[in-house]
Amino acid sequence: MSTTTASYPVTGMTCGHCVGAVTEELTVLPGVTGVSVDLVPAGTSTVTITSDTSLDIDQVHAALHEAGDYHLATS
Repeated sequence: MSTTTASYPVTGMTCGHCVGAVTEELTVLPGVTGVSVDLVPAGTSTVTITSDTSLDIDQVHAALHEAGDYHLATS
């Protein structure tokens, strides 16, 4: 089984509570084995997800929405 790692730019995170909420929602996605967050309060944070399967961007978006008012940053 191969492991994949993907990083996503996320806006709306301001504190440790935000990190916990996002981590909790992403961890329950099928195949996810790890989540780490590089928090940039009031900026664009980086969320890195390690999983046994490829994640669909819609799954990530839905988990962020479920966690709170967090959004994938657009370039």
